[in-house]
Amino acid sequence: MTAERKYLYGPVPSRRLGLSYGVDIVPLKICTLDCVYCQLGRSIRKTVERKEYVPVEPVLAELSEALTDGSEADFITIAGSGEPTLNSRLGELIDGIKHLTDIPVAILTNGTLLYRQDVRADCAKVDVALPSLDAGDEQTFKKIDRPHPTISIETVISGLCSFRQEFAGQIWLEVFFVDSINTGPEQIAKIKDAIRRIRPDKVQLNTAIRPTAESNVVKLDAGKLHDIAKQLGPECEVVADFSTEPSDEDALGLNCATRSKTQTLLSMLKRRPCSLCDLCTGLAISETEVLRHISELEQGGLISSERKGGKVFFKALS
Repeated sequence: MTAERKYLYGPVPSRRLGLSYGVDIVPLKICTLDCVYCQLGRSIRKTVERKEYVPVEPVLAELSEALTDGSEADFITIAGSGEPTLNSRLGELIDGIKHLTDIPVAILTNGTLLYRQDVRADCAKVDVALPSLDAGDEQTFKKIDRPHPTISIETVISGLCSFRQEFAGQIWLEVFFVDSINTGPEQIAKIKDAIRRIRPDKVQLNTAIRPTAESNVVKLDAGKLHDIAKQLGPECEVVADFSTEPSDEDALGLNCATRSKTQTLLSMLKRRPCSLCDLCTGLAISETEVLRHISELEQGGLISSERKGGKVFFKALS
């Protein structure tokens, strides 16, 4: 019987990356930021210290085992429950992945450590980098992203600019909009100027569809987000899921064939809040069966539910 995977998830559908394995290399909510919109809740520890938070060897062992099972994927995505560039062995991990497979490697990062040459060198080994930028000035940056005190917005933008000069692969920049914080005309203009400096290949716009760290975070409606996309330029696209169709943005689903559906569902909810449709898709089971697993976990006091934008989302309790 296949051992339970601790670091590898998927492959599952992702709106941004197709069918993707997720690789988790930093413990839950150890991050350089404490974003108001984070779907995983408040940061447990805010730090800029790079160290071996997760060893490379067991991660590669899990991936090697998964690949021998014959599963196919469009990407292997280094993501995580915290900021993945904090792992000091990131470059070794990417080298190891590329030794095992020809599947392209992507990294989801908040981009805050790209001012460091060692972080840029590690990230330059991937095929697609997906950093984020949510503000164009310091006041807004502090309000929405609540950074570690050593990180400024200019540090972030300059780091992204340096990475663009050194990186030959694709950069897909995500901008997350929170109504009344970074959506005014002046903020849009400053973000547009930052995008011009960074020169990403794509700009992908998102908003708070799922439950967030702070309950007062207000999502943009679809029309307003599409209007902002037009203001920012033709390279922009909206990736926020306003439909009722199921999705899995961060490629953190689990291989359900090898373990208990209930435990699999709980593992999914530990990484992100999910709607009933999300769980049906991620587990490849019916709504009735998902509801049975949800009932079991609720009775055990392991999960709770929260309504957001007309949808009910389930999440794991700490």
